[in-house]
Amino acid sequence: MRTLPPTQGRPMAKDFTPSTQWQEQVEADEAQRFTAYGQQFVAIQARKSAKFGPGRALHRKQLVAAKGTLEVLSNIPKFAQHGLFATPGTHDVQVRLSNGGMDRAPDKMPDIRGFSLRVFGVHGDSALGLGPAKSQDFTLINQEQFAFPKSAEFVDFVVAASGGNGNLLKFLLKRYGLLGGPARLLKLLKSVGRSFGGFATEPVFSAVPIACGPYAVRVRLLPSDGNGKATPGANADWGADFSARLKGQPLTWELQLQPFVREDLTPIEDASVNWPSPYTTVARLTLPRQDTASAAGTALAAEAEAAVFDPWQALAAHRPLGDVQRARKVVYFESQKGRGAV
Repeated sequence: MRTLPPTQGRPMAKDFTPSTQWQEQVEADEAQRFTAYGQQFVAIQARKSAKFGPGRALHRKQLVAAKGTLEVLSNIPKFAQHGLFATPGTHDVQVRLSNGGMDRAPDKMPDIRGFSLRVFGVHGDSALGLGPAKSQDFTLINQEQFAFPKSAEFVDFVVAASGGNGNLLKFLLKRYGLLGGPARLLKLLKSVGRSFGGFATEPVFSAVPIACGPYAVRVRLLPSDGNGKATPGANADWGADFSARLKGQPLTWELQLQPFVREDLTPIEDASVNWPSPYTTVARLTLPRQDTASAAGTALAAEAEAAVFDPWQALAAHRPLGDVQRARKVVYFESQKGRGAV
């Protein structure tokens, strides 16, 4: 399995006992604010769709879609044995890879990269309380933590960025000041410009928590060494790089969970904190060899493009947690009236 360098300054492993003592802090005005966020995203979505054709507000540019299986492993830790991971077994999955931006920019442009995973054949109530869950969706990115603590700052940033670079710079200067604005911009550029070698070789993260029964966790997909190394020049076309690999060999990842341990280390409401608790492998994702350019591959791509990958399309045992996730619930609902948000 591919390993990652340890994080300096992390407490000893003995401090990382999974805990059920997490709490959400719901603010009184959330319903009103989140509805306004949803309306703002719908407006952005409409403007971008008028320019680029029907599509999502974010993660508009689909790169490739694929199908495979997720094998839930046996003998996993007790904290993980809930919902999807309660029983060992194999599930069919669908994958959608994307660039995170609102436009259809060239792949060489700095951006957040999205890895959406839909797991079929789940059993249990849905997180939305609408009867049985149809699937368990994971929306993952190539960032270990979210760029903003809560949804309000993120939404303001997206709204400003949707108006172009000049509008974004004005917003940052007004919001953070003459010194803070450029500093904030540099921090964001550093984040989206972080080295990325391709979807087959880079880990991707939920960046925000979900429930795992009475516990809370974040999720990571860690690529196996067998997927190969990054290909020079792959950023010219991330989809072509991934498709070429998948046509020649199966690709595999370890699906891992990172538990909440205590509020000061692993906060539920501050999505910008990089949790220091260790990841544990609970399942294995496998995409068998397939030709994404074939008739079947093209049909799958169209299906994925038409689908809505939503973290709230989930088992109740894996209900999304925290301010950013609660905002997503409303934003996705509003966006899905026209087109999926992610």
